[in-house]
Amino acid sequence: MRNELTSSSWKRRDFLRSVGLGAAALGTGALSSCGGSRSGPPNFVVIFLDDSGYGDFHPFGNPPYPTPNVARLAQGGCRFTNFYVPQAVCSASRSALLSGCYPGRTKVFGAHGPRARGLDPSFATMGEVLKTAGYATGTFGKWHIGDQPDTRPPARGFDESSGLMYSNDMWEYHPERPENFREHALQFWKNGEITVERVTPEDQPNLTTWGTEHAVDFINRHKQQPFLCYVPYSMPHVPLFVSDKFKGKSGVGLYADVMMEIDWGVGQILDALRDNGLEENTMVVFTSDNGPWTGYGNHAGTTPFREAKGTGFDGGTRSATIMRYPGKINAGSVSARAACTVDLMPTFAHLAGAQLPSHPVDGKNLWNLFAGTPGAVNPHEYYPFSTGRVFEGVLSGDGNWKLHLPHSYRVVVEPANDGAAGKYEQAQIELSLFDMQNDPKETTNVIDKHPEVAQRLQEFARQHQQEFYAEA
Repeated sequence: MRNELTSSSWKRRDFLRSVGLGAAALGTGALSSCGGSRSGPPNFVVIFLDDSGYGDFHPFGNPPYPTPNVARLAQGGCRFTNFYVPQAVCSASRSALLSGCYPGRTKVFGAHGPRARGLDPSFATMGEVLKTAGYATGTFGKWHIGDQPDTRPPARGFDESSGLMYSNDMWEYHPERPENFREHALQFWKNGEITVERVTPEDQPNLTTWGTEHAVDFINRHKQQPFLCYVPYSMPHVPLFVSDKFKGKSGVGLYADVMMEIDWGVGQILDALRDNGLEENTMVVFTSDNGPWTGYGNHAGTTPFREAKGTGFDGGTRSATIMRYPGKINAGSVSARAACTVDLMPTFAHLAGAQLPSHPVDGKNLWNLFAGTPGAVNPHEYYPFSTGRVFEGVLSGDGNWKLHLPHSYRVVVEPANDGAAGKYEQAQIELSLFDMQNDPKETTNVIDKHPEVAQRLQEFARQHQQEFYAEA
């Protein structure tokens, strides 16, 4: 048995008390319920996919397989067409979501391997912030922001947890580097204990079902108190696996089967909220950690934007996103306003009546923007984007302009199929300005036509570089 309540965990709790996070009380939520089985602050459900493409679900794209539950979610909420992650790589993206901080602040870059330190406990997570406001907290799926006793879910503000500590390809069957992962077996954890000592190809088909069932069970048992249910599915990150109930169901390949099973999972979660009378008092967010891993060919999703995962172009950093909160977010609406995953934690804290930690948080409370309040303005002057430790540029806060600093990036030159890895080459981009309203695919550098815009964004980039990357 692995006991996660180490001395470091208790020190972390003392830290939270010292910064005032423990003072929030039950019943201080900013909004009241419109219905459901209880009143008070809202529940939050965050469904966070792994490597899903922007066009993988209806109504964002038109894939050759049905996704009725994601479509149902969109019909009941708002579809955000310009929603970003600050870095299109696993650990950096997840850390930004849960901490509300940019990778340059937390120094969580790229994708961390087994037993990695991950997000330093000095940065509070969404779970810790909401827990101090009386929330029950659960995470069911891929964690990937720390694989040490004081950086795993039970020590980071989550009452219940299950899933993998890192990506499902970090195992002894890796198609390129199996030797890198033989020393550390891929394990499945539940509530701080290892329940599957060595995940095998026979276990992987259960990952989506297990995450869904554990999330539904959590919702069923916590309908009388506010909760955060974070569901970071391991799929569709390669290697792709699907349960028997969806194997071959799409008729158009394994990737489509996997997406149909994820859509089923979304439906199970939405049904649990409905059946427990919680729909009206729950905010559901559906998004992805980054764009598709296109080097895997028919085992990857699709995006209409330039490049893909592991780059700072929109094919990597722009994620199809839906938010539903009946009576608060307009049903069937579409928003082209720019926003980012770092904004979710501060927005949730506002709605829950929870205090933010004393350390700097880069995200902002965007509730008025999410709710479609007339005249709402994004307070961000810019959003930074990076790949690994390389700061690559900024997007204007209104999403209209994007400045790339000179940097290299990877390009797929030969995608592979059926689980094999493709081939990449390095390309270079010069200092470039893109008009994202008229050129969302980042094809034409217009820096000479709009020098004043370029100068303004270059100054933001200079300030960000100095504040977050000066030591580099």
